[in-house]
Amino acid sequence: MTETAITTALLDAIGDAFNNNAIDAVMAHFADDAKFDHGAGSEVHGARFSGHDEIRAVFQKLFDSVESVQWETLDARIVGDKAYCEFRRRATLKTGEKQDFLALDVLTFRGDKIVHKDTYFKNRTV
Repeated sequence: MTETAITTALLDAIGDAFNNNAIDAVMAHFADDAKFDHGAGSEVHGARFSGHDEIRAVFQKLFDSVESVQWETLDARIVGDKAYCEFRRRATLKTGEKQDFLALDVLTFRGDKIVHKDTYFKNRTV
């Protein structure tokens, strides 16, 4: 396990960047060689995006597709170089569709930068 700089203040800053839909602030928290495993996708790990450019494109596409999106942190735990962040995500898409689900991010850090964001979520059907 490597030395890490994970704090609740850092997790709050990451959450604030996402909640402000501020792509540059979001990406400032990711290492250049980071990977993001989305909760959905055809592979066992979901869809994988690698590197700043791919990850940025995913989040920019999300921010561009919504009227609003918010992540409400329900719980966060720091263990070694990982943070486990449970949250509720609510969004209104530009199409008018509403999304509301519970999810968990497992964030692995190198220092104060995310090197792996692994997302799990509840698939809600009505």
